[in-house]
This record gives sequence, C-alpha cells and structure tokens, in this order.
Amino acid sequence: MSVYDRLQEAVAAIARATGRDRHDAAVVLGSGLSDYARGLEGAVEVPYRAIPHFPVPKVEGHAGELYSVPFPDGNVLVLAGRVHAYEGWDLDDVVFAVRAAASSGCRRVVLTNAAGGVADGLAPGDLVVIRDHLNLTGRNPLVGPNDDRLGPRFPDLSAAYSPQLRATFAEVFADAGVHHREGVYAWMLGPSYETPAEIQMVARAGGDLVGMSTVPETIALRHMGVDVGAISLVTNLAAGISPTPLSHQEVTETATRAKARITAVLDALLPRLMRL
Repeated sequence: MSVYDRLQEAVAAIARATGRDRHDAAVVLGSGLSDYARGLEGAVEVPYRAIPHFPVPKVEGHAGELYSVPFPDGNVLVLAGRVHAYEGWDLDDVVFAVRAAASSGCRRVVLTNAAGGVADGLAPGDLVVIRDHLNLTGRNPLVGPNDDRLGPRFPDLSAAYSPQLRATFAEVFADAGVHHREGVYAWMLGPSYETPAEIQMVARAGGDLVGMSTVPETIALRHMGVDVGAISLVTNLAAGISPTPLSHQEVTETATRAKARITAVLDALLPRLMRL
C-alpha cells in the first residue's frame, strides 16, 4: 500500500474518532511536553494505536496520543509525542503523523522539541524560535520515488520555516510576557548525544541548537505545501559546553520546570493559527 493510501485510511479514522471531518492547524509536542494537551477544553483524545498506520513512540516523555481541539475559527490537532529515526523507524514512518495532519486539512503546523544549546548565551529553560536548520544526518524523507499527489519532486526549502509564523510567534511571546530568541537547529541522528568535536562543528556551521527530530517533519510538510513553524526548548547545554554529563532525565526535568511558560505561549498561539 502506498504512503498516500495509508494516509487516507489514517485521515478517515481520525475523522471518525474525533467527529470532526477537517482540522485547520496542528501542533506537535516534543519531549516532556505531552501533558499540555490533556488540559485543553473540548479536546477529544485518540491514542495513536487506534489510528491505522500511526507509529507509536517508545521514548519516555512522548505520550503517543492525538487530541482534536475546537476553537472558534477552526479545529486544531495536537500530536502528543513523536517517533524518531534513532528508534529504528523508516523516515516514512517518522513523518507519517505530520503528513496525516496535513492530509486532514492542516495548512499550518507548529513543531516543538527539546534541544541542546550550542550558541553563546543559551541556558536550560530558554525558548528559541527556529529560523532555519542544518540536516547533518545525510538522510531525507523524500528519498525514493516521488508521489506527485503529496508534493513535487524538488520542493524549495529557502523559507522552510514560515516568516509569517515566525512573526506571529514574536507577537505571541510578547503577549505572554515570555522572552525568546531565534536560531538555527541542527539535526543529528542520535540516540547518543553528540561529542564535543561534533558540537564545535555545529557551531562553526552556524548552528545554535542541536537535536534529534523536527527536520524530517519540516521537509515532509514543506513537500506538501504546509507552512511550518518550530520552537525549541533548550533543555541542556550541548557536549563540551555543559559542565556535567548529558542525560534524558535532564531533558524531561527541564521541560517540567518550563511548563508554565510553554503553556502560556501555546495558549496564546493555538487560537491564532486559524486566523493567519
């Protein structure tokens, strides 16, 4: 079965389970952020396991649940958790959930993640809007035969992260009273954390953040003509910068401490996504 046909089955199942035939925007919640969706008024919860072909996360901090949330101007899909290439998933599976969101009608998708801080001045707990990325894995979800029903063979990534969404983020952060920066996100495969030499390479290449997700989703969404915005929570300083060994526990603990600020930003952002 083609990816396109699998997507149609997933979209139909999402519509049946949520009672909503269309969704207008989506948000993907990264490491340690999954609990946010449970408190949204009117949200309908659907486990990933109940959706045909949806990959189910196995990493701590990624819940594996989809929420359909109504707003006055439309419906938002919130994807609580994602799968990663380092778990052994094919990239078609890594990007399947965001492709399903796009196929459900979402024309804007906001990706969130936990990232290591590389740039000078970043500290755990900082929020950074991604303006561009570095794909340092040598992998791309578009490799292989192209299905023109999903998008063109050679999609343009010169504005991979929507300038309009980035401007909206700036307004939302200001309204929420939360400081933020902009930066370049470098995708490394993982699951091992990077070496100090690799972090030096990222810095010299212009990277401000490093992480193990987001970039394949961005590529797949731009392939489908969807506007993408992305926000990183700095959960640790990268190798060679951090004075202590890196751990996933640090990632989830920092996400928990930053919950109030992230919640304020997302609460202000979600209702605006349908009005852009």
